[in-house]
Amino acid sequence: MVLRKYPGLFTFSAITEKMEVEVITFTVAAIDRVLTLMEQENDHPLALRIAIVGRGPGGFQYNLQFMKESECRPDDVVVDIGAFKVVVDRESAADLKDAVVDWVDEGFRGGFRIDNPNPVWKDPVARQVQEVIDRSINPAIASHGGTVTLLDVKDGVAYIRFGGGCQGCGMVDVTLKQGVETMIRRAVPQIRQVVDTTDHAAGTNPYYQSSRDDGRSPLSE
Repeated sequence: MVLRKYPGLFTFSAITEKMEVEVITFTVAAIDRVLTLMEQENDHPLALRIAIVGRGPGGFQYNLQFMKESECRPDDVVVDIGAFKVVVDRESAADLKDAVVDWVDEGFRGGFRIDNPNPVWKDPVARQVQEVIDRSINPAIASHGGTVTLLDVKDGVAYIRFGGGCQGCGMVDVTLKQGVETMIRRAVPQIRQVVDTTDHAAGTNPYYQSSRDDGRSPLSE
């Protein structure tokens, strides 16, 4: 592990596959906040896992959570910063290069902020799918309290997740097949399938319940 110190910043690098990979940068405020939160936990020793779990018009979507050090996977990038360890899965590490984690204390609006200079999608096909979701799909289902997030694009398959009123909605299969998948495949011919990865069983009573007599979703034609 390599540590470089700048005014108010700690930049951490890890040696991965014989190459030095700059993983992530923490501000002093972020380190102090992590330590404060760790002191409130009962399990020790703990590490901080940072993962990219989605992408959207606002940029990357992150998940930060504590984990036991013993739960690290063999392919994780683990950076020991002294006070605690930061664990990043290999796929997320590439998109966290030069990212800065900060803690902003703004009362109810405070929290961890990640300034990430990396492009949300490097793959041009994924960028096209994201544009369709941002331009056409999400505006169409927003009035019904729903959202669609693109998680990944691999081998011609777009993996998405429904949120808001679409999570747990009985009409979600219709929305996927008649709306989302049709629109994406029409605009991006390289996509042959759209897969819904949403855990609909975990959804609460959805905001959207179809009032149409024909049983069509808001995206169907």
